[in-house]
Amino acid sequence: MATNRGVAYIRPGVVEIQSTDFPKLALGDRKCDHGVILRIVSTNICGSDQHMVRGRTTAPEGLILGHEITGEVIEAGRDVEFVSVGDIVSVPFNIACGRCRNCKGGLTGICLNVNPARPGAAYGYVDMGGWVGGQAEYVMVPYADFNLLKFPDRDQAMEKIGDLTLLSDIFPTGYHGAVTAGVGPGSIVYVAGGGPVGLASAHGCQLLGAACVIVGDMIPERLAQAASFGCETVDLTKDASLAEQIEQIVGEPEVDCGVDCVGFEARGHGREAVVERPATVLNALMEVTRAGGGIGIPGLYVTGDPGGVDDNAKIGNLGIRIGLGWAKSHHFMTGQCPVMKYHRQLMQAILYGKASPAKACNVTYISLDEAPQGYEDFDKGAARKFVIDPHAQIAA
Repeated sequence: MATNRGVAYIRPGVVEIQSTDFPKLALGDRKCDHGVILRIVSTNICGSDQHMVRGRTTAPEGLILGHEITGEVIEAGRDVEFVSVGDIVSVPFNIACGRCRNCKGGLTGICLNVNPARPGAAYGYVDMGGWVGGQAEYVMVPYADFNLLKFPDRDQAMEKIGDLTLLSDIFPTGYHGAVTAGVGPGSIVYVAGGGPVGLASAHGCQLLGAACVIVGDMIPERLAQAASFGCETVDLTKDASLAEQIEQIVGEPEVDCGVDCVGFEARGHGREAVVERPATVLNALMEVTRAGGGIGIPGLYVTGDPGGVDDNAKIGNLGIRIGLGWAKSHHFMTGQCPVMKYHRQLMQAILYGKASPAKACNVTYISLDEAPQGYEDFDKGAARKFVIDPHAQIAA
């Protein structure tokens, strides 16, 4: 009998490797003829997972985590036409039916048919439809023809797997933040947050032709990682304000575009760096983004945060200076990245040597059994993107 193991959320601060059901081509009591079963090649630990593991969401005990999935097709339903057993594929973290008005409009992050609670679904994530996650050995993916991105050459895919594994989420997500902020040739950009999504976004800004990319963080190792591929950096623990530090770099205290890669667990700046201030990043971005500029917000904000600093924060009600943004005619874009909008083009950029997100994000491979330690290290601010290799296929 086939077996499966996965990373399960147990309680705040604790994940365990547990035996779990081997996936079936089924949705409840009915067959899923449009789905496939994947043998996981790589699956990544995401900052969004970390929010759950910290206890900052209402994630249930026993949830198998993981929405960043790359795998090999080992079984396909009878209605699957365009991917085959043996193909290596990237799985967008958004689960999308391909049939609803939002999917047909390219808004695959808010599919109307895959989550009975609200628009949008994801693997292994709280309130996102109950889909089983992919930090495991095997996983089922529905609507395979629509969702999956097939890599054109198996050997080339394995050679570049460190880059290609980031196509399931953080590279498109970071790039989406840059695109929606209006980054283009010659732009000066401030990226808030030097975690993996922030580093991916900074690299995406470079790919889009930005003249200067500035990354702000509080962890020296993450700032050093940003500097390693050509970014300028600001240390948000310093007493000098963000605007003052930007002025020291570019000669004026403002940027053309800003990207929030931090989200709702933001802290204050300077002397308040140890204090959680969930609206800090959004307000800081409005302060330093020039009049007429744009702000992309791929950082996660939630409607329920049990660990929020006050009653408002616990329901996602933050003290945002929207009047400042209005006065400066800023444009904003929030929400999940519609991965399919970007992943094929970004795959081509990787395969033709124009993008190296694994280097930017410092991809580090670990085994499935090492995942709990990976979560612990990530929580401490490690300047790494942990990629789980559940079958030791990459190591081999």
